[in-house]
Amino acid sequence: MTAEQTTRRSAALGGAAAVLLPRHPGTPADADLRERLGEFRALLVISLLMTESVNEDQILELAASSAPGLGPWRIEGYSFTDGQWHSAIDGAAAAPRGLAGQLATLGSMGGVVDLPGRAWAWAYPLRGVGGLLGHLVASCEEELTAEQRFLVQVIAQQTGVAVSNARLHARERATAAELAATNEALAATVSSLRRSMDIHQRLTQVAVSGEGQPGIAKALHELTGMPVAIEDRYGNLTAWAGPGKPDPYPKESFAKREHLLRRLTRASSPTREGERILLLASPRTDVLGVLALIDPERRADHADLVALEHGATVLSMELARLRGIADAELRLRRDLVHDLLAGTDDESALTRAEALDYDLRRPHRVVIVEGKGRARAHDALLSAVRRAMRQARQDGLFETWSGNVAVVTAGQTDWEQLRRAIMSDLGGQVCVGVGGTAARPSELPRSLREAGLAMRLQKTLLPGNSACEYPRLGIFRMLAAIPDLSDVDSFVREWLGSLLDYDARRKAELVHTLTQYLEHGGNYDATAAELSVHKSTLKYRLQRIRELTGLELNDPDVHFNLQLATRAWGTLQALHEES
Repeated sequence: MTAEQTTRRSAALGGAAAVLLPRHPGTPADADLRERLGEFRALLVISLLMTESVNEDQILELAASSAPGLGPWRIEGYSFTDGQWHSAIDGAAAAPRGLAGQLATLGSMGGVVDLPGRAWAWAYPLRGVGGLLGHLVASCEEELTAEQRFLVQVIAQQTGVAVSNARLHARERATAAELAATNEALAATVSSLRRSMDIHQRLTQVAVSGEGQPGIAKALHELTGMPVAIEDRYGNLTAWAGPGKPDPYPKESFAKREHLLRRLTRASSPTREGERILLLASPRTDVLGVLALIDPERRADHADLVALEHGATVLSMELARLRGIADAELRLRRDLVHDLLAGTDDESALTRAEALDYDLRRPHRVVIVEGKGRARAHDALLSAVRRAMRQARQDGLFETWSGNVAVVTAGQTDWEQLRRAIMSDLGGQVCVGVGGTAARPSELPRSLREAGLAMRLQKTLLPGNSACEYPRLGIFRMLAAIPDLSDVDSFVREWLGSLLDYDARRKAELVHTLTQYLEHGGNYDATAAELSVHKSTLKYRLQRIRELTGLELNDPDVHFNLQLATRAWGTLQALHEES
């Protein structure tokens, strides 16, 4: 209620009261009646003002400010059932000490309370529609008459009713606001669902109509209003829809593209990259393509991202269909690799390779990749080898072979770097063996045997865990090429027989310890690190070797023969594993 409305209301009530007052007051009784009517007039005005107010604080202020005009008493404050205290005295924020306990004892009936320095103090219940709201606490420096206490009681009753109405109005306003917010949210949800249905229907139509990648790009452009690009995994543009097509289309370097694909794979959700929002189409472990919204103004909303996700799903289905066709060719390639490794004639191998558009007339070699730990899973290892070969810009034919991955390739690269790339991709440990060059397809089984032997020698004899190339094996190649190994075996028994027997009886590793010691040039620190043992343990083993063999390891001739014997022993072990 405004100040002007309050003034008009008071004037109207004053006029009504004037009609009730005697026109010619003269007796004391008339004066008393006139005083009583004035008090009732004030009560009526206050009651109407509080009833029409929807502000609880304003109601409490009206009640407190009315007290001085109705008698010598005052309102100390209001105590509500939720524990809150609203003081009506300036500068007194807290309730008088001990008042809360007194009010709890009085309950809903109210009654006398004890306030320091006040001759009279009373707590009147504030009642609303729902029951007790709290208490109005009034006080005076002297005892009040019955008429004065009646006025305080009426003020308390009207305050309770007005506060109850104000709270009811507040709840209604909150309910109305909540309902409006709910309706707004519901309307937004309906709109979002309707657009999602439109997106789903449009892209489903594209999927079943066989419009291919151009149709997917066009539909997504119509749904979002933004240009759309579809790229293969290497960054080549396969479809575009919308204005602003770059010419020529930009293409990242191989390294940057692979880094981007790895980041998108980890994100697995729409990802902004500069002016574009990207999402992978990867129905399998290999990435088949990338779907991009061109959004330089950054205006894409949630619905646009939903459309992008639906589009990526449809694109994945389309690329999976195309991949299915390619899989048939892949099976033919695997069959060819299997036959090449097992042994086949040159003419049929060349004919089948030409049908697959692969040049087998170049010299090739076989590379064997073995995984350990997490790298042991065949499919994951095969995919990692393919990715590493692509990264090294090498082509080839791939196949799983005896639990490992075999690669028939005409390329020559840093094989240790390839091994590290596979390990970085998969985790775990990876061994790589590289066979010699085969001039004709029929010679590939020999390259396969060499690759396997190189890998086994690396694990058995050679220090470290680097890739091992058969052409660089030196003495090991010569030993492996001997047709009759009986003399080699006799030589090994002559020099290592006592150690081999000891290892067999005790399940020890003296021969392996001696091998690493000799391969590391007698360096204690390097040998202990390779064997993962303490130097004191290594010294004990070497002393035991001297005792069992009766040989002095520092003697040059002994050193030479022992190293030759350990290498021959490792070669025999590798050949026995092969057989």
